[in-house]
Amino acid sequence: MRIGRYESSEGSNVGTAITFLLIGLGAGALAGLLLAPKSGKLLRRDLKRGYEDAKDTLDDWTEEAKERVRDVKDRVADRGVEFAEGLREKAEPLRRAITRS
Repeated sequence: MRIGRYESSEGSNVGTAITFLLIGLGAGALAGLLLAPKSGKLLRRDLKRGYEDAKDTLDDWTEEAKERVRDVKDRVADRGVEFAEGLREKAEPLRRAITRS
């Protein structure tokens, strides 16, 4: 699809946009801290807190992602078991017929 002089892609680039937004926010926050009129000790303390907060947030996101992957894995496994049981039920009459022959 063509909009003005630019072509839009068919796929969604939301993930890329969010990544660049977070990078921009981080760079802006770091620049603001470095340019703020604070003593070195206060600046280092603020940077350490910011790092620890970001690390905690990333750890939370990692745990949430792991939980989601486990949930999907469990759902897929359950579907596989249900599929196998269905095949077994359908094949049982055929097995009996072969055994009788």
